[in-house]
Amino acid sequence: MASGSRPWGALLLLPLLLLPAASRAGGGCAGEGGPLEPFDALYASGVEAYYGGDFAGAARCLERALRSRRELRAARLRCRRRCRGQVRLAAPGPGAGGDLPFFGSVLRRAGCVRRCEEPRLGAASRHRAAEEVRADFQRRVPYSYLQRAYIQMNKLEEAANAAHTFFMANPEHMEIQQDIENYKTTAGKVSLIDREAKQHMEDYSAGVRHYDKEEYELAVEFLERALKGYYVEDEDCQIMCEGPQRFEEHEYLEYKAGLYEAIADHYMQVLACKHDCVRELATRSGRISPIENFLPLHYDYLQFAYYRVGDYVKALECAKSYLLFHPDDEDVLENAGYYESLLEGTMDPDTVKPRKEAKTLLRRHKLESHLLQVAAASLGYTYTEPNYWNRYGARQDEHSVPSSISSEPEDGPRLSLAKKPMPKPDRELKEGGPLLYSDVKFVYNSQQLNGTQRVLLDNVISEEQCRELHRVASGIMLAGDGYRGKTSPHTPNERFEGATVLKALKYGYEGRVPLKSARLFYDISEKARRIVESYFMLNSTLYFSYTHLVCRTALSGQQERRNDLSHPIHADNCLLDPEANECWKEPPAYTFRDYSALLYMNADFEGGEFIFTEMDAKTVTASIKPKCGRMISFSSGGENPHGVKAVTKGQRCAVALWFTLDPLYRELERIQADEVIAMLDQEHLGPSEMNINPKDEL
Repeated sequence: MASGSRPWGALLLLPLLLLPAASRAGGGCAGEGGPLEPFDALYASGVEAYYGGDFAGAARCLERALRSRRELRAARLRCRRRCRGQVRLAAPGPGAGGDLPFFGSVLRRAGCVRRCEEPRLGAASRHRAAEEVRADFQRRVPYSYLQRAYIQMNKLEEAANAAHTFFMANPEHMEIQQDIENYKTTAGKVSLIDREAKQHMEDYSAGVRHYDKEEYELAVEFLERALKGYYVEDEDCQIMCEGPQRFEEHEYLEYKAGLYEAIADHYMQVLACKHDCVRELATRSGRISPIENFLPLHYDYLQFAYYRVGDYVKALECAKSYLLFHPDDEDVLENAGYYESLLEGTMDPDTVKPRKEAKTLLRRHKLESHLLQVAAASLGYTYTEPNYWNRYGARQDEHSVPSSISSEPEDGPRLSLAKKPMPKPDRELKEGGPLLYSDVKFVYNSQQLNGTQRVLLDNVISEEQCRELHRVASGIMLAGDGYRGKTSPHTPNERFEGATVLKALKYGYEGRVPLKSARLFYDISEKARRIVESYFMLNSTLYFSYTHLVCRTALSGQQERRNDLSHPIHADNCLLDPEANECWKEPPAYTFRDYSALLYMNADFEGGEFIFTEMDAKTVTASIKPKCGRMISFSSGGENPHGVKAVTKGQRCAVALWFTLDPLYRELERIQADEVIAMLDQEHLGPSEMNINPKDEL
């Protein structure tokens, strides 16, 4: 994934610069006595110590910053929960002054919260961190610093845990991924603890794993624990939404609204936050996208697991709980009917009701939605109701839960364990279209490559063209091109070099490389685009989103006992999360990429095989040895995780191509290169001698 690395070092300096000089004076952390020290000040001290080479001080301050942030939330939760119990909000009475009991109870609760918080937290203004700092903690950036500090202190287990915690929120960060692999070999047995894991999410994942292994008693245990934790976290989320709000449409200090308008404005912000707790609790820490249909899936798994352990009452109870969210789910309706038939004669199935907590949450959620929509209609409040419990998920590679029963006894209903139907993709997936050029040889299709939307071709370019392209590469490539100058962006054991089409044409026009050779790069990439567009039978134009001539060179003296990859396993348009078996289609992934292709230029090196894997990033489904003229192409999503095995000797070169169906994301350099080509054609410089004229089409 070219240009995929984030400038963490520059970004991480930001919290340090945001704080006034007084808060940074002296370096190091202040003492722990008195009110809780603000986490942003501790964070800034840790960053300052890190860049000053005081790694022990950096680790101490960063650990205290993380602890301070957790204690801040815990203190606020404790006080708000206590004051909720001590001061009930009174109902307004009739007539003039009837609202005084209500506002009186509001004032008493506010005073209760302040009296409770101040001894531990001090003034509320001490803990108003800048948005950029809060975003750093959301992305777990402090753990990136911690990892490096612990490495310098030779505390490898602490470093490994910090790296793992950061990686859980940043799975696209390939350097951290490589660091984790190194820890596994150099630090012996490491536990790799996610220090920011949400316990209800961990229990849910454990329950699903046991379910998949048909360990149904353990699945029930963990899924029930996950549900209990979910409802506790839901209450906490509701309480935390009662904090300060930010008004996007006006500056708060200049706000001139009347009493009820001001209350309504603030309450709508609070209500929208509470309503979104469903999404918050379904989102893994550090992520943006939630697990689709998260809460109902607990009941969906449980209804089947309870059936398998012979508890038909609980199975029916969970099936009915699931149907609260999706009353028209035919599979679960059929299951519920079957469970009722199993209970007939022993009890009245109608006495089995959906779970109370599910009914309560859903009732509250519907009322919140109603109030938000009323506000949108009458107060000009902007609001669009999301689909919080989408049955089928939003991604083709979404892990879909089987809600039906398989392997039934002969007298039971025959229900399928197959995945629920996914929504139709925005285009029909096809393959097998014409290759357009008579010299191109078909090798393998998707089925033969054990995947979806994959094709392997040979003879896309000739031996002579490979040699010519290699010669031009040696004259234009720059170390670290596309990766902010990092010469080893994927592994410290190889040097990475690259060049773009526009750079090649520029060098050709300036006479620094043969113009015909520079034009060759442009023409073969266009040939590859036309083949991909035709073979996958796309009914709309395929545009370039990025074109890169790349070489990976094994560094001498660094190849013994290598256990890393030349390019770690990833997907091209989503963030691969092997732990969750997900691929999150969200920034910083290049979500607009639709198809990818790699056109190889040589075979005179060792290692460097291209591999496809399952979403676990471990199970290899296909391995391809590069050679001159060979091209692998595939769709860019989570259905095609891929990587490159270590190049252990020599240099491996290829033309890497990414394509999009959205013209808004056309490669800017390609558009400029098109203009250069048009200018050259006007000057009668002609195309390269490539034998890729459309006359060759079949």
